[in-house]
Amino acid sequence: MGSTMTSLHSPPAARAGAPARSEAELRRELSTRRPLVLTATLGGAVAAAAPLVVCMAAALVGWFVTDAGAHGSPSGALRVGALGWLTAHGSGVTVEGVRLTAVPLGLTLLCAWTVWRVGQRVGESVSGHGPDADRIADGERDWTVPVAGVVFAAGYTVVAVAATSLAATVETAPGVERVVLWSVLLSAAAGLPALARGSGRAAVWLPGVPPAARDALALCRSILVGWLAVATLTLLVALALDFSTAANIVSQLHTDAGDTALLGLLTLAVVPNAVLFASAYLLGPGFAVGTGTLVSPGAVVLGPLPMFPLLAALPDGGPIPGWAGWLMATPVLVAALAAARSLHRRPTRAWDRAAVRGCGGGLAAGLLLGLLTAVAGGSVGPGRMTDVGPATVDVVLHAVTAFGIGGLLGALGMTWWQLRGRGAARRLGRPGPATSLRRRPTH
Repeated sequence: MGSTMTSLHSPPAARAGAPARSEAELRRELSTRRPLVLTATLGGAVAAAAPLVVCMAAALVGWFVTDAGAHGSPSGALRVGALGWLTAHGSGVTVEGVRLTAVPLGLTLLCAWTVWRVGQRVGESVSGHGPDADRIADGERDWTVPVAGVVFAAGYTVVAVAATSLAATVETAPGVERVVLWSVLLSAAAGLPALARGSGRAAVWLPGVPPAARDALALCRSILVGWLAVATLTLLVALALDFSTAANIVSQLHTDAGDTALLGLLTLAVVPNAVLFASAYLLGPGFAVGTGTLVSPGAVVLGPLPMFPLLAALPDGGPIPGWAGWLMATPVLVAALAAARSLHRRPTRAWDRAAVRGCGGGLAAGLLLGLLTAVAGGSVGPGRMTDVGPATVDVVLHAVTAFGIGGLLGALGMTWWQLRGRGAARRLGRPGPATSLRRRPTH
């Protein structure tokens, strides 16, 4: 970031009469003024191709380990790996006439992480383009990041479309339109912020965002991180309590070491989906594991389930414990604690600002969680298994309400505590929390 900011703040060329620049400065300028269109396009293509190659290599190794080349062909294994990468982009795939639409969010996260890392490198490489920080502060428009973002997305999408064309068959029929849509969304959600950060533009633009909006977005992030951590812990505890069932499922599948390793990789690919299922359970609406089923704190109705180890974390059917209903207070507590911590770090004396920050951050967190939940389910098999996943609309309503109320209560509670502390300090003649950290003047 230091070299990026130097290139952004430095003029692009030496002016007349200016002292000669050192070799290191010239090298830095060359490394940050690479061709924008070419660099961003190649960056987008690399961001798409890297996880694609990983998926294809994993499929090839898995085919050789489990089958030792007795059935199928290397090209078929590579095609399976490419189809796995495409399903991470929402393509869906048809297997033996059954349409599978669920998205393995673990692979999607891998793709998003790759886009972020490559986007940062591309941003550093093109940071010398456009006006410097002083000219941007004076109001001059800078199109470096938008142009780089567009061509980055174009490079990513071209690789995705090519992979769809090469891997698709009449039987599998992945949806190219959904692949294009997900490619653009990944490039916009992960690539564009990475380009802005890597090029140094984010550091220049961020001070222009209203402080209230920055604080609300920071609180939204804290609530989401805390809530997903709680949902992950819930999933791990549920799986640990019934680990024997998961081990029994694996033993009944009669898999060897290679098959067990592939089953483990498949399980890891859908762990984020399971975390979002646990989130829907804690929020109250719950989720379905087949048509006519429901898993929620209020009721557990299950039918026949496939032999998949992760399903051992599901609660048993029958009477619901009395304490299960109290789980729906968890999102309110998480949001309240996150808001209180945010106000503790950045206090405010205005009640209305505290309320806007807490409630706004909670509402935004609920909406974002709803968007994530919307892609967590789908069809995973024939018959009853075409309906698997949370009820998205109900999850959004519960999340917005719980996070909004929790954020509001936490923000107002911390503000009251801070104002009470300042008032008590003034009555005792001592400096309050806001003034005790100020440096005293020296004589």
